[in-house]
Amino acid sequence: MRHLAVSAATLAGILCFGGARADNCVGNDVLVNLYANTLEVSKGHSMTTSVDYSVLTTDDVKNIYHNATGQCSGTFLATPDGKVAGSGFCIRKDKDGDTQSISFDLKPGADKGGWKSVGGTGKFAGKTDSGWFQAAVNDGKMSVARWGGTCK
Repeated sequence: MRHLAVSAATLAGILCFGGARADNCVGNDVLVNLYANTLEVSKGHSMTTSVDYSVLTTDDVKNIYHNATGQCSGTFLATPDGKVAGSGFCIRKDKDGDTQSISFDLKPGADKGGWKSVGGTGKFAGKTDSGWFQAAVNDGKMSVARWGGTCK
């Protein structure tokens, strides 16, 4: 059960509902878990490392992030008070072969996390995009996160 909760955090950690009106890019991150390992040191106190396949979609199919594919990896800490925190990275490639990477973080107990561009090639080079994410659906193996932000 704890794995399911942390998988939800992984989903949330990766890229979600709501968001500021200033968002000019919004979409979904469809994730399929490739690997997850949980170390539980005591009841309710665990650390999970997870790797997921990722496909980004955007509400605007002309957005440069639409259908970028790759993987996300994160580490999440569940504490005895029931809060989960985490962070990690995603790296993706688009149909033209251009690559982009983001970092993400989820503060302890938060429903939404943050993401920001940290590198890329081609059309993604020099991007300073950033935003929010939130878990939408999760069955323990597949998940969908809603995300949005400011994309320049």
